[in-house]
Amino acid sequence: MAWREKSKKHLKMTSFNIAQGIHGFDYHSQLNLIATAGIDNKVCLWNPYVVSKPVGVLWGHSASVIAVQFFAARKQLFSFSRDKVLRLWDIQHQLSIQRISCFFPKSQDFRCLFHFDEAHGRLFISFNNQLALLAMKSEAGKRVTSHKKAVTCVLYNSVLKQVISSDVGSTISFWMIDTGQKIKQFTGCHGNAEISTMALDANETRLLTGSTDGTVKVWDLNGCCHHTLNVGQEGAVDISHILVLKKTILVTGWDRSITVFRPQNFNQFSIQPEEWKGGIQHHDDILCAAFSPPQTLVTGSYDGEIVLWNNSTENAHYVLHPDYQRLLKSKSDTGPQKLLGAGRSPSTHPTYDQATLGACSFEMDTECNHAVMRLCFLEARKNITETGGANLVSCGGSGYVRFWDTFKKQLLAEFLAHSGVGSIIMSTDKSNRYLATGDLEGWLKIWNIEEYCLNSSKNKLTQAPALIRSVRPHEDWISSLEMCEAGGRSLVLSASADCSICATDVCGVPVQIFGQEKHWQLENCSSVPKRDTNLMGNKIQEKSIKEIRLFSKEESCLDPSKHSLLDKKTYSVRPSEVINLGVKYMETHDLYDGGIIRKSCSSFRSLSIGTLKELPEVNKPAFLLDPEKYFREGPEEQCPQIPEFPSLSETLKAIFDEKNLFPKEILDHERRAKQLCQETSSEVKIKRNKKP
Repeated sequence: MAWREKSKKHLKMTSFNIAQGIHGFDYHSQLNLIATAGIDNKVCLWNPYVVSKPVGVLWGHSASVIAVQFFAARKQLFSFSRDKVLRLWDIQHQLSIQRISCFFPKSQDFRCLFHFDEAHGRLFISFNNQLALLAMKSEAGKRVTSHKKAVTCVLYNSVLKQVISSDVGSTISFWMIDTGQKIKQFTGCHGNAEISTMALDANETRLLTGSTDGTVKVWDLNGCCHHTLNVGQEGAVDISHILVLKKTILVTGWDRSITVFRPQNFNQFSIQPEEWKGGIQHHDDILCAAFSPPQTLVTGSYDGEIVLWNNSTENAHYVLHPDYQRLLKSKSDTGPQKLLGAGRSPSTHPTYDQATLGACSFEMDTECNHAVMRLCFLEARKNITETGGANLVSCGGSGYVRFWDTFKKQLLAEFLAHSGVGSIIMSTDKSNRYLATGDLEGWLKIWNIEEYCLNSSKNKLTQAPALIRSVRPHEDWISSLEMCEAGGRSLVLSASADCSICATDVCGVPVQIFGQEKHWQLENCSSVPKRDTNLMGNKIQEKSIKEIRLFSKEESCLDPSKHSLLDKKTYSVRPSEVINLGVKYMETHDLYDGGIIRKSCSSFRSLSIGTLKELPEVNKPAFLLDPEKYFREGPEEQCPQIPEFPSLSETLKAIFDEKNLFPKEILDHERRAKQLCQETSSEVKIKRNKKP
C-alpha cells in the first residue's frame, strides 16, 4: 500500500505478508477495511494501519477463495470460491448470511472475473467465455408495485378513462384513472413472450399488442383476440412501435423496413403483411414512428436518421440528421445524392454516395449518441407553415431533445434534457403545452414548450425551455410515458422496469402509484395560464396554493421524518416504507428560472392573504359544560358483608308457613312453650340472687 500524507511529498509504503498468498482483494473506504481472497479458504479483513494480523477472519468456504467485493451501502461482502460457491457476509457480525451454489456453469478449469453493479443490484461473474448475471430482488415491503414483472408500455383510454399497461410476463392490466385501482387483468396474452409495445385504434375500442414472438394481436377491451398479425413470419423479432392509421397499420423495429397491414383485408384470423412500396431507406433498425395528417410520416432509427415519407405514395423523400440532411430522389435511385445543410440551398453543397453517407453516419453514432427513441408531431400549433416554427420533436441518445421544422427541413433547437444517463424517452400532451422526458435512472422532467421554437431562425437554439418539475417516481429505468387530461388536471403516466406505474401531476402534487392500498381522488384544479410573461412565477404560486390545499385535506401524503434511500443531487421522490398507511412521497426540489435558482420557500411571499373571517359561535360539547358528570371519580366500592344465615328451625318454619303444612294449634303450642321457658329462666336468676 502507498498513500501520501498531508504536507509531505513522499509516499508512505506498507506491505502485507499473507501465508499461501491471495487471489484478489477489495477496499472499503468508509469502513477502512481491506478484504483478501485467500488460497487457504479464508477471507481476511485487514486494517490498513495494522499489518501484523487481520482484524477479522471469515470462515465457511471449502475451497480457495478467488474473488471478493464489498457491498458498500449495506456493509456486506461478496466472496466466490473455486468450487463455485458464492457467499454474502455481514461484516460487523462476521457471519455468512447467504450461500448460493449450483447455479453456475459446470466447467472445471475456468478463469473468473467478478463485478458487482451496486447501483442496480446486479452481480456479474464470468467463466471463460460465459457470463453469469445474478440480479438482486428489490425489497417488496418498502415500495408498492403495479405488476409482478417489469412494465413495458402504458396507454390512456380517454373514452373509458382507464389506463392500460403491459409487462414482460405477457400480462395486460386495466386501471381506473380516478382511483388508481385495478379493474381487470389478462394473463398469457402472448404465451411467455414479452409484450414490447401497445397501441389503440382511433375509436379506442381495439387494443394492439406487439410481442417478441413476432406477432401483433388485435384485442377488444373484453380480452377477446380478433386477429393475429404475423409480423415476423413465424420468427422472433423485436417490435418497437405500432402506428395505427385510418387505412393502414404500420409496424417497425427490425430489419430496417416498415411492415404494413391493411384493415380492409382483415377477413381471417391470421393476417400476413403486405408490401411497403417505399422499400428500405434506413441504415439501422427503426425504433419509432409518427404521423401528421394528411400524409406526412416520419420514422427514426438507431443511427439518428429521421426519414420523411409520403404515406399516400409510400415513398421517402428526405432524411434528417443532427449532422446532415439528405434528399432522397426515389427508392431505386442509388446514384449520387445531394447533401443539404440546414436551411441552405441544395446547389451549394457537394454530392456524396448514399452508401458513403450511411457508413459515415454509422461511424459517427457507434455509441448510440443520436439514436431516435421517440418522435412527436406538435399538431396543436396552428399556422406553423407561415411562421416557420418547429412541428416535430425527437429525443433519444445522450439525453438530447431536438426540435425540427419538417417543411423547411431544418433543425431549429436542441438541448440536453438529461445528462450522463444515455438514451431518454418523451411524451407531449394534446395541446402541446408540456413535454415530459424520462431517463434510465427513473428521473422524470416536465418542460413548458408552449412558446418554444415558434419562429424559425438561422442559428440553432441551444437554450432549454422552462423546466416545470423534476422528480424521481421510479427506482429503475422509465420504459414508457403517456400524458393525459383527467379530472381537470394534466397527468404524466410513467411505466418502469421497477414493476410500477405512476401518475405525476404537472402542478406538483405528490406522485401516486397504481395499485397502492390507499385510493386517490382526482380533484378539479385550475391549470396554468396559457399566456403569461411571468410563467414560472405563476407556476410557483399556483403550485404552493395547491400543495397547501392538499396538505390541509390529507396531511399524511408527505412524511418529512423519513429519509430518502435514493438521494441524488437536490431532487428525490421515493415511496414510503410504511405500506399499510398508503403510499407517501417526500419531494425536495428547486425551481429553475433561467440561470437563477429559486428556493421553494420563496414562493410563499407572493401569496395574497386577506382578512380573516370571524368564526361563528361553536356550541361547547356536553363534557366541557358538565365535566363532573363525565370525569368525576366514582365512590369507593365497599366490600360486601356476608349476611348471617338464619337457624334451621326458622328456615323450616318459613317454608312450612308458606305452604301451610303446620296446623294452627301446633304453632300456638310452640309459642306457649317458648314463653314458659323464658319465665322459668328469669325465676331461676332471681332465686340465685336472693340470700338464703
